[in-house]
Amino acid sequence: DIPEITQTLLNLAEFMEHCDKGPLPLELQLLGEKAMECRAYAKALHYKEEEFHKGPTSEVLEHLISINNKLGQKEAAAGLLEYARKNNRTDMKVQERWHEKLHDWDQALQAYSTKLETQPDDLALVLGQMRCLEALGEWGELYSVACDRWMGTMAEDVRAQMARVASASAWAMGEWSMMEEYSRCIPRDTNEGAFYRAVLSVHKDQHHMAQQYIDTARDLLDTELTAMVGESYQRAYNSMVAVQMLAELEEVIQYKLVPERRRPITHIWWERLQGCQRVVEDWQKILQVRSLVLSPQEDMRPWLKFASLCRKSGRLALSHKTLVRLLGCDPSLSPTQPLPVSHPHVTYQYCKHIYTYPDRRQEAYGRLQKFLQFLAPAVVVVGGGNQNGDNKLRKLVSRVYLKLGEWYEQLHGLNEENIANILTYYTHAKDTDESCYKAWHAYAYMNFEAILFYKKGFIRSISLSDGYSLQDTLRLLTVWFEHGHQSGVYEALVDGLRPSDIDTWLQVIPQLIARIDTPRSLVSKLIHQLLMDIGKHHPQALIYPLTVAAKSSVPARSQAAEKILKNMREHSANLVQQAMMVSEELIRVAILWHETWHEGLEEASRLYFGERNESGMFRTLDPLHAMMARGPQTLKEMSFNQAYGRDLNEAQEWCRRYQRSGNVRELNQAWDLYYHVFRRISRTLPQLTSLELQSVSPRLLKCPRSGHRSTGFLCSRYPSYLYSSGAVLVTGLDFKQRPRKLCIKGSNGRDFVFLLKGHEDLRQDERVMQLFGLVNTLLISNPDTFRRNLTIQRFAVIPLSTNSGLIGWMPHCDTLHALIRDWREKKKILLNIEHRIMLRMAQDLDHLTLMQKVEVFEHALEHTQGDDLARLLWFKSPSSEVWFDRRTNYSRSLAVMSMVGYVLGLGDRHPSNLMLDQLSGKIIHIDFGDCFEVAMMREKFPEKIPFRLTRMLIHAMEVTGIDGTYRMTCESVMALIRRNKDSLMAMLEAFVHDPLLNWRLMDNTQPKGKRSVVGEGEAGPSAPASTSTIAPDPAIDTAPAITPASVGPQSQSREDGGVSEALNKKAVAIVHRVRDKLTGRDFCTEEPLDVHRQVELLIAQATSHENLCQCYIGWCPFW
Repeated sequence: DIPEITQTLLNLAEFMEHCDKGPLPLELQLLGEKAMECRAYAKALHYKEEEFHKGPTSEVLEHLISINNKLGQKEAAAGLLEYARKNNRTDMKVQERWHEKLHDWDQALQAYSTKLETQPDDLALVLGQMRCLEALGEWGELYSVACDRWMGTMAEDVRAQMARVASASAWAMGEWSMMEEYSRCIPRDTNEGAFYRAVLSVHKDQHHMAQQYIDTARDLLDTELTAMVGESYQRAYNSMVAVQMLAELEEVIQYKLVPERRRPITHIWWERLQGCQRVVEDWQKILQVRSLVLSPQEDMRPWLKFASLCRKSGRLALSHKTLVRLLGCDPSLSPTQPLPVSHPHVTYQYCKHIYTYPDRRQEAYGRLQKFLQFLAPAVVVVGGGNQNGDNKLRKLVSRVYLKLGEWYEQLHGLNEENIANILTYYTHAKDTDESCYKAWHAYAYMNFEAILFYKKGFIRSISLSDGYSLQDTLRLLTVWFEHGHQSGVYEALVDGLRPSDIDTWLQVIPQLIARIDTPRSLVSKLIHQLLMDIGKHHPQALIYPLTVAAKSSVPARSQAAEKILKNMREHSANLVQQAMMVSEELIRVAILWHETWHEGLEEASRLYFGERNESGMFRTLDPLHAMMARGPQTLKEMSFNQAYGRDLNEAQEWCRRYQRSGNVRELNQAWDLYYHVFRRISRTLPQLTSLELQSVSPRLLKCPRSGHRSTGFLCSRYPSYLYSSGAVLVTGLDFKQRPRKLCIKGSNGRDFVFLLKGHEDLRQDERVMQLFGLVNTLLISNPDTFRRNLTIQRFAVIPLSTNSGLIGWMPHCDTLHALIRDWREKKKILLNIEHRIMLRMAQDLDHLTLMQKVEVFEHALEHTQGDDLARLLWFKSPSSEVWFDRRTNYSRSLAVMSMVGYVLGLGDRHPSNLMLDQLSGKIIHIDFGDCFEVAMMREKFPEKIPFRLTRMLIHAMEVTGIDGTYRMTCESVMALIRRNKDSLMAMLEAFVHDPLLNWRLMDNTQPKGKRSVVGEGEAGPSAPASTSTIAPDPAIDTAPAITPASVGPQSQSREDGGVSEALNKKAVAIVHRVRDKLTGRDFCTEEPLDVHRQVELLIAQATSHENLCQCYIGWCPFW
């Protein structure tokens, strides 16, 4: 029973469990209990979960709820409660105290009250009921219960248990004599005992005595706080709140004694409250302390904030009580009477409170309108520069107009007539407070919907935004590109853009570059001017996107890029020259002549033998022969020329003869030679694992120090590191696409590692990273999601050409496929065991009926564990504490990307396109070639699932699987992106209508490429896998051959800029589909779905065996 020895033994048991020798012969129950006693909650969680897997019981379930609460995992604890509800077993009934531990006070109070009807003398039930009433702020009822029970209870031990809650109720009711009686029974040597005695002493103005009690309470908290801070801030937070209350009790004494300190103390209290977590119970306690010297009417601001917090937390009864207290009357008792207007901010909050009830929304709208009629005449609208009005009142009136516009849209929807009414509200909102970003943003967005008054709204909104105006900037670009050819719009844009901050446009450089060759002269003129201005201030940000455009096969596009580059040469000649050279050389390194010819011959073979497209074949071969004619420039190219030049020249000559004579035998002679070259190159390619820079790019090796940025996320706030001369290291990676690992040493001494990829257009990946940046901004700005560290892991993406680019290397990451492969090899388990079981049951899987497929699929699941990822997470973690943090990050990151990926329509989520950060545990998605549900529209093997949520991913979560952290995170993220749907729509509309990317929307071919789980490896451990490959296929393990059956279609760069009618219809349909997702109308229901129901249906789709069994086998649905 000595804690230090027990802790050491627990560490030993954990170490042995990670060893191959196996765990110590100790009972799981014993280990779990000892871990809880030592406050090693992560270890306790592991052992109790192992117990749960062996056989869930009510006792184990309660322990798990308690441990998760101690670890700050409210979502996991709620998932356990949901598990108990769903299973509805007699030995696992939901207990009242479980609700209480989850802070589900209404349910807990109802459960306690129900039991008290049959067991009125049960002390545990009475105390539970009193704790619930305290948390709900039902002080009158709590005080009544306390008085009744106190008078009927003589036992001192019973009174001691009841005393703290009874004291709190007496304090809230102002019954100081009863509070003194109750607090006498709280033991003096406890924090609560000292605290309540200190409060009484302050009330009696016995300040010296109060200070002694405060010091005692602080000493008692010291030991507990010191121990818990060592574990984590979150677990120590409750103790931190208690310490803050003691500090504020001391400030209450100062407030009483030193009148000059009252104003600064009040200000400090407000600032300090802003730093507290948004937890109703904590705010209630803190405000109760302050009420010793400040009544709610004297300091309304924090109480209004508290009422708002209660409303947003679903504590509507407490919100109502707080607002009634501030108003001085209860408007609900006389609904026909107008609201009191003596305190306008309180009245406004009360209207928002009413609107929370779905059946009272119309009433709230009507009351707010009447309130505005009283308020508006008191404010002089800013028009002629009159600044004499009350600024606070002006801001309030602006907020009322804004809220009325929002509510009108929600109540009546959008149509031509309604847009005009909504615009009237938003116009008044922006005119009343011209510095309000939200008003200008709403006004601009509604103008965008109506395409009215588009000249000024967004420009003003962008100028007022605090730091991140991406959604407004994108909306402005849409209007600009659509209507900028009209002279009036052009002039308004010129006037508006002139004073704008140039840094604003850094975030939309890809969108500007995409329209660089627009045929509309006024639009292109303004785009070119803006790009030239950006080039002057931030040449590094613009140089690589422009070099990509300059390499375009579309003359208008390359000429426009060259024009801007020429302008940049005037002020940054050295930078442009070196960037062009570096870009060319990196492309040379990315795609060697061996690979260019290998890929070209595959494509030519497909066109000729597969499609009988002779002209297409020659169009593919001619540039390759032209490349050879220009002559080799590196040692590698010279060796290629020596090895294959003669055969390729001879084949070209046979082709020319065929074009002159039409004799097919001559073309066959050429193909005999091409096939011979192809076979030889195929044998050579696997050996290209190590590349010497001297042989592949001597110019890059000799490159002088240059001023290029070493990161793909460009912003003027970040320093520009220089590439050091000769510090580029290239390593070929043994993957199907043969990417290069590029290590560049910066002038700051750091190594910047990238993946240099050829054979792939990375421009879509670049836009997806842009979208993730917007989502991260939303997640960080929301207190709830920020507190849980819900962000998407991004990486740098820098396109170098239409088929090559640089991708930031993700250290400590590997694909799920690679991790599972290594794990199974170590455990001597067949990598494709599930597929083999399926094949033993039915050979021709693709031709089975749906019911048969489900049967075979479920047979494979029943005969395999599917816990590889869960065990891998545990065994690769050095301790339970690290394992717990990694698993939490894993579940949360998976949930975030499930929701964002669903809205984006992201498909092809096979195990080689999901990576695991082995340090943080976060899931990272790569390869964004299939967006906007393209994978669901394939002719062959269309995907039926909204995101990947297979059993292996579920088993790696907590014991309840989906119910808990995953589901609640999904709901939080979906609620957030639905609230910010206009921002997401701005980004996604720009994405869909981008002329460089929207050709992909029509790509409805079969799954991309074929690879073997046991064959050619998987996507690189640091970057998106190629868009021309797909997940490992256990059924296929064939070597490349030039035959129509094995050569898949190659993605060709499509830059003609012409938008067909079919493409336009597809883009409009996609925009509508995304909007449906963001409004809950994605399941064809009569009424929009709420977030909970929407997430529930999505999870049901993702986990449906009927949907999973229809997936392409290489997607590994059984994993």
